[in-house]
Amino acid sequence: MRRASWAPALFTAAAVYDGILGALFLVAPGSVLARFGVPPPNHFGYVQFSAALLLIFAWMFADIARQPAEHRALIPYGVAMHLAYAGVVIWYWASSGLPDLWKPFAFFDLAWAGLFAMAYHALAARKVAWRPST
Repeated sequence: MRRASWAPALFTAAAVYDGILGALFLVAPGSVLARFGVPPPNHFGYVQFSAALLLIFAWMFADIARQPAEHRALIPYGVAMHLAYAGVVIWYWASSGLPDLWKPFAFFDLAWAGLFAMAYHALAARKVAWRPST
């Protein structure tokens, strides 16, 4: 029984969100950073590797969207990824400053993590008492 009828829409939106960000930073990291006045790293591979990871997570979210209950065990990885990003951004923002480009994504990622946690709990399998077969 699927108790979270909103879960497919949530994970489809997450797949699109992370997919667009991943594709953008994979294909044109220099243009994005320049547009927002962020100095580039010493090698764009750092940004592109992170972008590729976003594309992998987008793929996972698309799989979850297709069968949320069956892929429920993958949801904590999405929570962890979004909390990791938000945590790193908030830490550097508070401790040493950070370009403005990264700040809004921290809030979005906290929201995604919370929504994913809600979906995880809503998709919990109904506990059935064990009965020996006769």
